[in-house]
Amino acid sequence: MKIVKHSGNIVDFKREKLRDSLLKSGASKSIVEDVISQIEKQLYEGISTKKIYKLAFGLLKKNANSHAARYNLRAAIQLLGPAGFFFEKYIAKLFQSEGYETLTNLSLQGKCVSHEVDVVVRKNNYLTMIECKFHAGRDAVSDVKVPMYILSRFNDLKSQRLAIFEEDNVLDNCFIITNNRFTADAIQFARCSNISLLSWDYPDNENLRDKIDRSQLYPVTCLTTLTLAEKDRLMNVGIILVKELLDDTDCLKSIDLSQNRVKNVIREASELCKYI
Repeated sequence: MKIVKHSGNIVDFKREKLRDSLLKSGASKSIVEDVISQIEKQLYEGISTKKIYKLAFGLLKKNANSHAARYNLRAAIQLLGPAGFFFEKYIAKLFQSEGYETLTNLSLQGKCVSHEVDVVVRKNNYLTMIECKFHAGRDAVSDVKVPMYILSRFNDLKSQRLAIFEEDNVLDNCFIITNNRFTADAIQFARCSNISLLSWDYPDNENLRDKIDRSQLYPVTCLTTLTLAEKDRLMNVGIILVKELLDDTDCLKSIDLSQNRVKNVIREASELCKYI
C-alpha cells in the first residue's frame, strides 16, 4: 500500500511506524491495535498521511481526550504562532523547568550593530543566547544558512559586556531551536562551530519531543476540549502550559467557559499531566 506524505513523496505504508506513533500517545497496546485495525479497513492506494493522522486522532479521542492531545503534540506546537511569539515563551518555560533563569525578547548591542534576541538563559553563571526558528508549516526545515547567519550574530555579541540579569555578562554559548527539523548540512555546520541545536527529532533522546514528555510541559494548544479561539485567549493572558492551567483553573472561567466545560478541560489536563 502506497501513501502520500506531507511533502508529496510516495512511500510504503508501515504498520510498525503507525503503531510507534500511537503508543507515544499513552494508549494501551490493545487500544493501539484496535485503532490500527480500524484504520487499515479505511486505507486505499494513495491515501495521504494527513488523512491517516485525522483517522488516528479521531479514534484516540473516542477513547481518551488525553491520548488524542499527546498524539496531537507536534501540531499543537505549530499553533504557538503565527509568528512564533508564543513559541519563544514556551521555550523559555522549557528551560525554566531545567533550572535556568530566562529572559525573552531582548535587544542587545553587539560590537557592530544591535540584535533582537529571542531568549537568553543563565545557569551556574553560564550565559546562553537562544534563537527560535518557528515554522507554521510541517514541511519547512532549517537549512545551513540558519546556523551560519546566527553564528555571525553571536560573534558580534559575544565580545561585548551585556547588561543581562542586572549584571554585566558575556555570552558563552549559542543555541538554535526549531519546532521542525534541521538539514544534515545545518547539523554538520553547527557541530563544527560549537552551536547547540534542538529540534523536534534532534538530538537523539534529548530532542524537543523527549524533553516535553519527560517534563510534561505540554502546551495548552494540545488540549482537545478547547477551541482555537479559547487557546489563543489563554495564551494572551499568560497561560502557555497545561500545568499552568491546572495551577490557575479560574482562568477558564475568565474566558467564559461553562462549569461543565471547565470540568471537561480540567479532566483532560489532569490526565495528560499524570501520564508517565
